[in-house]
Amino acid sequence: MNKMKGVYFLLSLLVLGLESSFASASDPSPLHDFHVAVKRLKLNLLFNRGYTNAVTFAGLISQNAEVITITNSVFGSDPRINPDALTKAFQVDKNIIDYLQKKFWVDNNN
Repeated sequence: MNKMKGVYFLLSLLVLGLESSFASASDPSPLHDFHVAVKRLKLNLLFNRGYTNAVTFAGLISQNAEVITITNSVFGSDPRINPDALTKAFQVDKNIIDYLQKKFWVDNNN
């Protein structure tokens, strides 16, 4: 079983290395912390084997500070995410989730 964990680990490193090779920094200064994805390339990889909880990290930049697209992705997705799942995840009343999903959200795909 330990051998399989090692294989999964190496495969994960390979996939993440491949994904990071598709990113390039627009400002190669040592203070630049975030990879900037090439706009022409539509590559998005989310990986969770299902044995542990998944966590996502979002990097907010100052170039467009007033725009937060995570809420657009969660509440404005098409097709909509099941309101029961969002109610359980955010631990709020279902009416709040319904209200947020009915609001107009900016399209993230442009």
